[in-house]
Amino acid sequence: MEVTRESVIIDNEGRGEGLKMSRKHFSKVGWMYVAGTILIYIVQLVPLVLVEVLQPSWASNSNATMLVSMLPMYLIGMPALMLLLKQIPAEHLEQRKMKTGQFVVAAIMCFAVMYVSNIIGTIITTTIGAVKGSEVQNQILNITADLNVLTIFFIMVICAPIMEELIFRKFLVDRTVRYGQGVAVVLSGLMFGLFHGNLNQFVYAFALGVFLAYLYVKTGNLKITIALHMIINFFGGVVSTQLIELINLDEYYSLVAEGMDMDAMMNYFMEHLAGWAVYFIYVLFILGVMIAGIVLLIVNLVKKRFTLNSGEIVIPKGKRFSTVILNAGMIVYCIIWIAMIIAQLFA
Repeated sequence: MEVTRESVIIDNEGRGEGLKMSRKHFSKVGWMYVAGTILIYIVQLVPLVLVEVLQPSWASNSNATMLVSMLPMYLIGMPALMLLLKQIPAEHLEQRKMKTGQFVVAAIMCFAVMYVSNIIGTIITTTIGAVKGSEVQNQILNITADLNVLTIFFIMVICAPIMEELIFRKFLVDRTVRYGQGVAVVLSGLMFGLFHGNLNQFVYAFALGVFLAYLYVKTGNLKITIALHMIINFFGGVVSTQLIELINLDEYYSLVAEGMDMDAMMNYFMEHLAGWAVYFIYVLFILGVMIAGIVLLIVNLVKKRFTLNSGEIVIPKGKRFSTVILNAGMIVYCIIWIAMIIAQLFA
């Protein structure tokens, strides 16, 4: 990519002034996301407080309370954040088509990124749990445990992918890609990961966010990342939870905790034989896709097919972190979400 005059100014004579302007840009982006975070928190909190005060007859229904909490975020909070971000100039990414075969390959690599990073995240949280002497709660499992499949599907497969891809790919990448695709991709993954507010999800959300942002900067097509996000959430949120319910995993854990009485265990497995067979097939499928995805990722890395172009404005090496992250807006955004993650670890 041709380096513009503005790039040369930042990189050479006007480095100080150019970096200051760039830092202000990222700070403004950060402040918009801080404001959005506060708005989202308020629009979620107010309905829940009203439910607590008014105590309607449906208040005990976990599906109803979940919708009361989540819908204001998707219908009010996130759209308000988009309106705020529209105040910042954006770049128009050229759209490129992706063939069916390419989409399948991207989906397989997406699964690998998701599940490998999820394993890493689980190891980290398990280690932390062992050190502090109590298990780190998995927020996503706690949230979905009492929900029916339609609620899970609506929130995790429809609402979340569409709104999150708009906010953390379309609106964020379009406003940072002028500083280079690498900057936009990493920042998208970081802010997306932090937004989940717990360590269990941060690791895989960060990795998945980086991969989806890479696909977005290369295709300029948000439909692709939304579709991949939906597929990932469908398998991780809908299929997995239904399989866990099918095999009655709580009963299994209860039998293990009680000493694994052989007669009780035998009766349990006989009652849930079909469920465990389906679960085993699903695990083999995920394992196969994950291995295939890892191989594809390695091949693409070795052949140097993952390339990131310079932007219109080039931030010199050694100055990128301080320019992109070490500014008031981004620091406050990171502090807010890191504090939530730490609080979740010791909840």
